[in-house]
Amino acid sequence: MFAISLFLVVRYLNTGEGYLLATLSVIAKTVLLYTIMVTGAIWEKVVFGRYLFAPSFFWEDVFSMLVLALHTAYLGAVLFGIGTANDQMVLALAAYATYVVNAAQFIWKLRMARLEGAPS
Repeated sequence: MFAISLFLVVRYLNTGEGYLLATLSVIAKTVLLYTIMVTGAIWEKVVFGRYLFAPSFFWEDVFSMLVLALHTAYLGAVLFGIGTANDQMVLALAAYATYVVNAAQFIWKLRMARLEGAPS
């Protein structure tokens, strides 16, 4: 979903074509992101006893809030017609950049956990 939406956003910014499709893809990805955040919070509650900001995932959760804030800002910009179409797509790219950093945080954390648990 991320790669397809990223492609559509970049295509729009490069050609000026496909605004509606790019917008719909960002909205769909944002809904998926909200779903991931809710299920992640539930998992964190089950495993760590807190819905968010458990010490083990504190900084990942902090950055996740930035990711959600930028995606939500994008939805608000589209819904209320704030900025130009290009401005909205640049905001989507900023949201996607934070998403990539956040995903890298989680992948790094999982990798480190595997290395700690690996037999010597």
